[in-house]
Amino acid sequence: MTTTPLPTPLSPTARTTVGRGRNRAVEDRAALHALLADALVAHLGVVVGGHPVVLPTAFAVDPEGPDADGTLYLHGSVAAGWLRAATDSTVCVTVTELDGLVAGRSAFHHSMNYRSAVVIGAARVVDDPEERQHALDLIVDHMIPGRSGTLRPSTRKELAATAVLAVPLHEASMKARAGGPVDEPADVAAGTWGGHLPLRRVLGEPVPDPDAVGPVPADVVARSAHRPAAR
Repeated sequence: MTTTPLPTPLSPTARTTVGRGRNRAVEDRAALHALLADALVAHLGVVVGGHPVVLPTAFAVDPEGPDADGTLYLHGSVAAGWLRAATDSTVCVTVTELDGLVAGRSAFHHSMNYRSAVVIGAARVVDDPEERQHALDLIVDHMIPGRSGTLRPSTRKELAATAVLAVPLHEASMKARAGGPVDEPADVAAGTWGGHLPLRRVLGEPVPDPDAVGPVPADVVARSAHRPAAR
């Protein structure tokens, strides 16, 4: 009888082990996948020309991807200097979702509710045409689920100008905070108001392009109707 291997716990290495605020560390890899499913922008940290740069980028995840514990795919341009610098180098990718503002009874105890992840690993450029097309479809569908299946195939020129960077999800850590402030008892007793303001991302109604023909497609309508729950 074969057994399915258990997923690697989060923070499996020293460089992804949470130090400060360990009470907010998340160890469940499923929670990392949930965060990556909710978020829309990743930030890639890489050394370019002898100095660090941090750049926002579209992304997608394949939990069953070819890399250890799944693959994080980052969208880029072949002309981007950061892409060349990141190839076969160790990079740091961060993803953060802000879920609320915490109003404490003192300035010290003001905070934010959030979910954040850090992924560290050796990046590789996706050269295999089949994997690259799969990654690009995932990135489009991460923005609007089902969208890639409604589009024409990419042209050779478009594919030649587009690059995908893959980073293993093996080395990752996650932290999260929820709820209200953690105030000093004396400040609570003083009667100052404390609490938190939930935040959520809301998608508006689709706005057709002036040249758009026909009704808004079902995939766009479904995405617009999605309302993440307030936290």
